[in-house]
Amino acid sequence: MPTLSNCYTMQDASLHSTKDDCWIVVDGKVYDVTQYLDDHPGGDDVILGATGKDATDEFEDAGHSKSARELMEQYCIGELDTSSPISTKKHFSENFMQLTKQYWAVPVAVVGISIVVGFLYLRRK
Repeated sequence: MPTLSNCYTMQDASLHSTKDDCWIVVDGKVYDVTQYLDDHPGGDDVILGATGKDATDEFEDAGHSKSARELMEQYCIGELDTSSPISTKKHFSENFMQLTKQYWAVPVAVVGISIVVGFLYLRRK
């Protein structure tokens, strides 16, 4: 079992979010699961979707077995550094802004299309 003398921030973990370099955070521990992605029964996209954030809830919701939890320990590379709430808040606010930009595009497009269609309909009469 690895020594847990290494501490990482959520920002550190979020930098490792590709199929060739993948870290996840579960229960305050950081795991390098790059070598496990192809073997994960749920597929690599499930794990890749959990990078860059605390994936504890997703992990628990999936109902992992005792053997899965034991297997996970071999991928543990350190602990999550929780002494820096500022970086966690910054990461949260960056993600929130990114989501806000993403989800505002759809309603704005719908309103724009509605205005154009309404204008064309009224013009036709």
